[in-house]
Amino acid sequence: MVQIKQLLVPVALTALIAAGCTKPPSEKIEAAEQAVKDAQQSGAGTYTAEEYAKLEGTLDALKKEVSEQDGKFALFRDYGKVEQLAASTAAEGQRVKTEVAKKKEEAKAGALQAQQVAQEAVASTLKLVARAPVGKDRAAVEGIKNDAEALKASLNQVQLAIDKEDYPAAQTQAKAINDKSRAVSDEIESALAKIGKGKSSPSRKH
Repeated sequence: MVQIKQLLVPVALTALIAAGCTKPPSEKIEAAEQAVKDAQQSGAGTYTAEEYAKLEGTLDALKKEVSEQDGKFALFRDYGKVEQLAASTAAEGQRVKTEVAKKKEEAKAGALQAQQVAQEAVASTLKLVARAPVGKDRAAVEGIKNDAEALKASLNQVQLAIDKEDYPAAQTQAKAINDKSRAVSDEIESALAKIGKGKSSPSRKH
């Protein structure tokens, strides 16, 4: 019996020492945090907002689990779940980052297309402006010309957004320019149509 007790004491001490040395997997936790940071910096909040929110939730769960285990008596700490969460967070962070790159390319293509449409709309509007009637409405025509020139200048903002890789903003700006160009063109065409009708109307006899 004494011999059994003598054998059990070292085993128990070894278990206590091993438990006392149990520490969170710092490198894996840091890798998970870095993966989330990389995803965020790649534009995940813009291009894959829902998936990025879930990724942040996983990281929060990881931190919570670490905190819970740290708060336990050394003998009862178990960082197995922490390791699992760290691994899944790191893997998901990389996946989200890859997805962002794909979405970004799609957004870039959309922005370039929107830019081209806006450029064509502005060019068409400027051609119509050159045909705009002057007559008594000189001030109104000058206002339309100024609007058209402002639209041409605003195309630079679209290019700046593209250069900064802010493709959603570029698309929004390009669409606004296109819509405004069409409105100005419609206004000029309406004025030209009225003049055409006036010229074609028979003169009144007195």
